[in-house]
Amino acid sequence: MKNDPVQMLHLIAQTIYDKKGHNILALDVREVSTLTNYFLIAEGTVDRHVKSLAHAVLEKMKDKGEIAANIEGEEVGDWIVIDYLDIIIHLFTPGLRDRYRLEELWNAGKIVDLVTS
Repeated sequence: MKNDPVQMLHLIAQTIYDKKGHNILALDVREVSTLTNYFLIAEGTVDRHVKSLAHAVLEKMKDKGEIAANIEGEEVGDWIVIDYLDIIIHLFTPGLRDRYRLEELWNAGKIVDLVTS
């Protein structure tokens, strides 16, 4: 990432928060994963809302010169994954987030203190 990943985490979290996304959590997994440095997990209320959150994140990151390496799940919208290499964003509907519990899978990661206003 060209920009500071922690700064980008805050920007992404704020973007999701501004679009009424909730249960936003960022995990620092640098010491436990070679897949990425950070996971950001959040929820929308329904699939349309999740798609809207993903679109808002993609636009905000594009404005900052960041283009996603990969995007999965846009068609269905109940779980969208956006990969920026240093940061992987998981946007869920509440039922799927409860089912897959990524927070538990990566519980060895450190929670990043996010500030949204």
